[in-house]
Amino acid sequence: MSAQESDSQLRQEFGTVEESPALRIEGDRAEQIVDALNADLASSYVLYHQLKKHHWNVEGAEFLELHRFLEEAYEAVEHHSDVIAERAQALGGVPVAGPEAHAEHSYVDFEGEDVYDVRTSLRNDMEMFADIIERMRDHIELTNNLGDYTSEEVVRGAIADYEEYAHHLEHYLEDDTLVLDEATH
Repeated sequence: MSAQESDSQLRQEFGTVEESPALRIEGDRAEQIVDALNADLASSYVLYHQLKKHHWNVEGAEFLELHRFLEEAYEAVEHHSDVIAERAQALGGVPVAGPEAHAEHSYVDFEGEDVYDVRTSLRNDMEMFADIIERMRDHIELTNNLGDYTSEEVVRGAIADYEEYAHHLEHYLEDDTLVLDEATH
């Protein structure tokens, strides 16, 4: 333990939820919501890092367009991650923050450090977006059922952007293209 750690006092342990007198959401409800938000947060950060990796490694005739698209996508995911984390904190929770905790609490898996062809990379991104969207839909229902309409809106905002990026990836992966390779002519 470093001197900095030994001289400081722990304010709140990860995994605990302190009741917010301002928001007035019961402790057990807040715990369920914070758990769901932390799972969305962790999964979003796994997605962020995978998109960033693909942004760095994309090559080919569509390089510049895909490079920019992936940058826009990971920036949007990072934005929504921040909003989700702030909501978890507002509810009295501790947002999941470290890379090991992200991997542990995520419901999606990072594809690994290897570099794949562009189509495989984009397909992996589309699948990860879809997995997150599917789980976030469940979390919208959960937050609504528990009466936390603000968290519901936070997750809805993320889904709206995530669906748009997933749909664009679906278009990138279509067979129709103006780019010809040697085999086609």
